[in-house]
Amino acid sequence: MTSEMQRITSIIEAGAKSGMTIEQIIQQEMDDWLTSNERKLMLTGQRYYIGDAEILKRKRTIIGDGGHQIEVNNVANNKLVHNFARKLVDQKVGYLLAKPMSIQTDDETYQGLLSDMLNKSFLRLKQNIGKESINKGRAWLHVYYDEEGTFSFKRMPSEEIIPLWRDSAHTQLDAIIRVYEVEVYEGTKKKTVTKIEFWDKNGVRRYEKGNGELVPDVEAGDVGSHFYVVNGEDSEQGFNWDRVPFICFKYNDEELPLIKFVQPLIDDYDKQKSDNANNLEDLPNSVYVLKEYEGTDLGEFRRNLSVYRAVKVSGEGGVDTLSLDIDTEAYKTHMEMNRKDIYEFGRGVDTQSKEFGSSPSGISLKFLYADLDMDANILETEFQASMEQLRWFIDKHIFNTTGKDYSGEKVDFIFNRDILINETDAITNAKNSVGIISDETIIANHPWVTDAKDEMDRIKKQKDEDIEQTQAYGGMPPNQTPKDGAEGE
Repeated sequence: MTSEMQRITSIIEAGAKSGMTIEQIIQQEMDDWLTSNERKLMLTGQRYYIGDAEILKRKRTIIGDGGHQIEVNNVANNKLVHNFARKLVDQKVGYLLAKPMSIQTDDETYQGLLSDMLNKSFLRLKQNIGKESINKGRAWLHVYYDEEGTFSFKRMPSEEIIPLWRDSAHTQLDAIIRVYEVEVYEGTKKKTVTKIEFWDKNGVRRYEKGNGELVPDVEAGDVGSHFYVVNGEDSEQGFNWDRVPFICFKYNDEELPLIKFVQPLIDDYDKQKSDNANNLEDLPNSVYVLKEYEGTDLGEFRRNLSVYRAVKVSGEGGVDTLSLDIDTEAYKTHMEMNRKDIYEFGRGVDTQSKEFGSSPSGISLKFLYADLDMDANILETEFQASMEQLRWFIDKHIFNTTGKDYSGEKVDFIFNRDILINETDAITNAKNSVGIISDETIIANHPWVTDAKDEMDRIKKQKDEDIEQTQAYGGMPPNQTPKDGAEGE
């Protein structure tokens, strides 16, 4: 028995001994999840993606009476957000998931069915799933039938899903608990209600949280099936999948979000840049050293200096200033190293790097994209496994609606990467490969080709047209007009 199953079993056994109900056990799991570091990290990843970084909470403080920190409002307090998280996430999604996915199988009918289901709408969903998984460590896809009976997919917020895994590798799902909030009206007042759903292979149970306890959500249907089939005009029959209809798409095997690896570096970059902006802004407000100043109110001194640009002193008095020196070189070096570390440990490509300004060769580009490509390999491996789980539901749907069983067919889901290449090198290599490898492989790797099969069909069509033209002109080369009288000879 795995550690996860032992944990769930021990909870159930302990609950049985103490008289706990299944609802109380769900409540315990829910309370643990809502305060867990795992969920907090998911929310942090989402916050940083939308630009809500830690620097926005910063306050300028000084040491006050008794050594306590107190906030001051009369000094510069810039809060500069540098959204590296968004750029890194979008870069990974764009690199691996922006292009349509290729589906390869020997059965053309089956391939057509898969292509219809995994269409352009699924392409957008796939990108959003990828964004969710990178921001939060994992993303969830819900398989369901909509109100019109259409087989559909929906992305579910990861922070709402509590998975109960059967194995320690997190590949087999026993059940999930979904916790989310909705706004409802009671009379003229709006309030927030916590909804809870428990999904397993036997169906779904729905609850509401009221007075600290879970109560059945009778209005939504406290107990139900995964989906329903209409028999006649008014009769419905419930059915359940043999699996829990939720599929996990992981960013990596540890299910850790990108922000876990780069947050301290981003926070330091924001802080140093904001501090530097504060120093530049405070420079005109230097520290003044007064000698034999005739007044006693320092506020009056600053006011006279601002309005009259002069102050009164007596005897040998005067006004000196203490300016803040900024070590520009040290600041620049630190920021450059910090930026490099963000892309290093975030496994991205810094497009402002000087290597991009010199038309890098194909080999140089491979080195520049090495970290991004490595991260994409890990993400693709996880998504390939998830697509196989999704295919199980698709095959079941096809069998239930058409009677055709395609579960024994081999299917390859190919993620087409949006790779930056040196076109001149690629075209030259394609020409040099003629006669060494197949034309299809050469065409598939040509930088101007997006669909190798379509391009080969176009080439074949073009050759057929050239032959027809040649035959039409009596065997003469295409585009050459016959000489006068040639037709009668």
